[in-house]
Amino acid sequence: MSDEKPPSGGGAHVTIHAINGGSQAFGDHGRAESTNHTTVVADQAHGRVLATVRALRRDLGEGGQTPEDEEVVAALDEVADEIARNGRSASGPLTRLRDLLADYAPATATAAAVTAVLQALAPVLG
Repeated sequence: MSDEKPPSGGGAHVTIHAINGGSQAFGDHGRAESTNHTTVVADQAHGRVLATVRALRRDLGEGGQTPEDEEVVAALDEVADEIARNGRSASGPLTRLRDLLADYAPATATAAAVTAVLQALAPVLG
């Protein structure tokens, strides 16, 4: 055994019972995934919008979407990306999303998630 310390800096470091800075998979069919989101939101209202937008986006999933679904998904992605990048979103994308969801809500199986996003948008848009 060596007394040498691992090099400092980035990268993964593995010790017994801990993995820092990476993902590990074991076995013939092992699969490791790592997803990191670092977001600083401007205020609690934008944080709530981001959380509800991401939840609705997950509920809508991928593929088999109508043109209306695709439009809503694009608006959700735009708002989520803008808040994640800037901590807030301009009123234009938020208003567009609100209007799309108001039209979309009756046609969706995820009406509760749509309602949550609409309620989160209300204090931000005023």
